[in-house]
Amino acid sequence: MARPLGYWMLVLHTHIPYVLSHGKAPHGTDWLSESLVECYLPLYALTDRLQKQGIPARYTISFTPILQEQLADPDFQTEARAYMDAKIDAAQADMQSFTQHGARWMAGLAYLWQAYFEAQRAIYEGLDGDILGAFRRFQDAGLIEIATSAATHGYLPLIGRDECVRAQVQLGVQTYQKHFGRAPRGFWLPECAYRPAYRWLPPVAHEVLPAAERAGVEQFLSEAGVGYFFVDTHMLRGGTPLGTYWDRFPALRQLYEQFAAHYRPEQTERTPYRAYRVPAPEPLAVFARDPASTVQVWSGEHGYPGDARYLEFHKMHYPGRLRYWRVSENKADLGTKQPYAHYDAFEAAQAHAEHFVNLLKQTLWAHYQATGTPGVMVSMYDTELFGHWWHEGPEWLYLVIRRLAADPDIEMLTGSEYLERFPPEEVVFLPEGSWGEGGSHYIWLNEDTLWVWDALYRAETRFMSLLQRYRECAELMPYLQQLARELLLAQSSDWTFLITTGSARDYAEARVQDHLRRFEGIATLAETLATGADAPPDLKALYQESRQRDAVFEDLPLDGWA
Repeated sequence: MARPLGYWMLVLHTHIPYVLSHGKAPHGTDWLSESLVECYLPLYALTDRLQKQGIPARYTISFTPILQEQLADPDFQTEARAYMDAKIDAAQADMQSFTQHGARWMAGLAYLWQAYFEAQRAIYEGLDGDILGAFRRFQDAGLIEIATSAATHGYLPLIGRDECVRAQVQLGVQTYQKHFGRAPRGFWLPECAYRPAYRWLPPVAHEVLPAAERAGVEQFLSEAGVGYFFVDTHMLRGGTPLGTYWDRFPALRQLYEQFAAHYRPEQTERTPYRAYRVPAPEPLAVFARDPASTVQVWSGEHGYPGDARYLEFHKMHYPGRLRYWRVSENKADLGTKQPYAHYDAFEAAQAHAEHFVNLLKQTLWAHYQATGTPGVMVSMYDTELFGHWWHEGPEWLYLVIRRLAADPDIEMLTGSEYLERFPPEEVVFLPEGSWGEGGSHYIWLNEDTLWVWDALYRAETRFMSLLQRYRECAELMPYLQQLARELLLAQSSDWTFLITTGSARDYAEARVQDHLRRFEGIATLAETLATGADAPPDLKALYQESRQRDAVFEDLPLDGWA
């Protein structure tokens, strides 16, 4: 086979925070059910469709450990089936209502929704509810590669203690081994957030968490046997994070000044179209996100999902909350949206797949002309974009992969496949940053979220103190494990993100407070039991509620916090 012009690595990041309720007041389980039905099952279906045509999908996909635990939970599988049944009923009710009012086109769309949800239900039943097992079989057959992530998607650079960073990483690897039967090679850093080693002082809670020499994130990945991870493009260029937040927000500026005092920017301009080595005890590679293909797909304004022919996400028909309108030429006014035309959307997906493949070729050809070597474009997206935010996204993915399979100029490779062929030699020292606004920590650390980090640092310190005192006490082990679960769940980067963006601020604040309330109660219960005193009934009830509601990471090992 002739050497291609270049390579394409499609990387999908799959994450939903913990939303299961196990019979208690719901955390928001529909969020997870929507993603299963609109994203994960269609992704399974297109991968299976390609396999039957003799085409390996060859994407790299991460499933966060907290999502793995939820998808495998029998309670969720029951809820998912009920969710699909409710959507089928809603489509049937809409079809009847539209028909009665003479809206025949809308009734036809309702019928398509009914068929859609029935098809997803049939796929799920065919898998016996085991969506993780389906992707595991794809990986075992060499069709795709599955990566892992931090246990609960904790924002690693801002976690206060190295023991807690290590636990997030090691539990991420252990949970992956449990569900996929092998060790992971790839690791998705939550929010692509990275911090190198330096003497670090937290932005708050200095009295409980003084300045200390901190290991870089790469140290924990290497310890856990990870082979590669991903960062945003700006971090390869050795510059400082962009943004206007330093003067306005002293805590963020303080962190940056600590980092800058230990970091000397490199002058070399590095291309994102190759992998690099990161200094670590064991071989560790890093890939950077390609900016051109990212904007083309992600942007609702300039990218494909904003095309007038695609399904409009924001306008729904109540009470069933199904969508019957297209984006339309007037994007801003929901009242002027036109009815969805399925075939027009299919034509748009065909055209955009062809355009995207041409974009890959143009970019890789320019790199080849400049360097004389084939490059690799790493396109990184949230899995939930395909099917949920962009209804036609799974079909677009199928069309792109099928085109590339027949194109001699570009070859798709997974992360491990690329590294096996092209082991990186050049070493890169990465700056601190993320893929958030301005390339910094601002989205997760600002005036509105500082109280979260103060509470988390105090909880980390209390947990480590209790663990050191009672690690050898078998009677207290269940309480320490549940403390660890509540701390892990409170550390999720989703809460500070949602607080900052305002999209679900009250919900996110309540979730953090709820996990920390249970943490504090169980910590007090453990201290009381350690003295030999009887357990206060209210704290015992709180512990039992926590065990039922936040039942993840069964037989949770505590050695990660060593």
